[in-house]
Amino acid sequence: MSEKFNMELIDKTFTSYRKGQSFDGVVVLRRDDGIIFNIGGKNDAFIPSSDFEDYSQVKIGDRFAVVITNQKNEEGLIEASKSLADSLKIANQNAGSLRLGSKFSFVATSVGDGLLSKMGDYKIIVPFEQVSEHYVKNYHSLVGKQFEAVVTEIDKDAKTIVASVKLLQEQTRVAIEKNFWNIIFINKIVKGKVERIMPYGAFVNVDGVDCFLHISNISYEKLEKVEDVLNVGDEKQFKVIKVDRENKKVELSLKALLEDPKTTRIKELMVGQVYEADVIKLLQFGAIVKVSNGATGLLHISNCTEDRTKKIYELVKVGDKILVELISKDEEEQKISFKLVNNKAD
Repeated sequence: MSEKFNMELIDKTFTSYRKGQSFDGVVVLRRDDGIIFNIGGKNDAFIPSSDFEDYSQVKIGDRFAVVITNQKNEEGLIEASKSLADSLKIANQNAGSLRLGSKFSFVATSVGDGLLSKMGDYKIIVPFEQVSEHYVKNYHSLVGKQFEAVVTEIDKDAKTIVASVKLLQEQTRVAIEKNFWNIIFINKIVKGKVERIMPYGAFVNVDGVDCFLHISNISYEKLEKVEDVLNVGDEKQFKVIKVDRENKKVELSLKALLEDPKTTRIKELMVGQVYEADVIKLLQFGAIVKVSNGATGLLHISNCTEDRTKKIYELVKVGDKILVELISKDEEEQKISFKLVNNKAD
């Protein structure tokens, strides 16, 4: 015998609707603020007009899927969303298209057997050991963050996807490093970030690869410590001075991109100008003198006297202040030459 029509049984079905459930239904009433949507039996849902891309196109009799968003509103109607159902359909299609090795993105929603998320009706699990290449102190701090991962297992019957962020990070790192070694060369100017500082230099990250910067290649001045010029986190341009592909080592120089102070001092001097200078060293054939800006150059004995029998020590002594004229300079070779104007400066 068929079951007798039972209103109480139908009423009970109302409470079986849960938030997140999907149902197909039909538009039974259209209002200015939204539609009344029948989802089976005497149960109607309300979908606000704002849920539709173009509410003017919605009409009575339209059929589509919705997702329950609330069991009851002020009118006693179940609240539902067509846009959520559309998104869920797309998410299920995207999940269904994934294969082993497929790359995809997700937002971590909770922590259980690992980082957990959802893609439509599919559950996404990233085991703790597959979350990162690096140590993770607090997995709960990752909830709400977006990740890129690769599928390592997929069960379409159970609607479960197991994935690895770590594996994708490793694949990406290997690809980046391969590209780096293909394009790196001596004298190339690169941009890097100071990652670690040591007593003898610093390690600089250039496109994901650690490169070494010796303290002697930081500045023309002798440094007591690297921190006199650089700090962790600094981003600067560097010049590649050594590439060892076999041992995967690259050496950088910051100093090579700076002008040598010696060259700067030479540039400041003008040929034909007379300068006061200090005699700082005697040679067999002349003397080394230093002018007031710190530039040093050669005072050849032939530019001191026409008497070929004279010795340089007979004309000047270390510590003497003399007047000299700049007669030539070579900025590239960092050489300058002077001529003695008189024996002593006033």
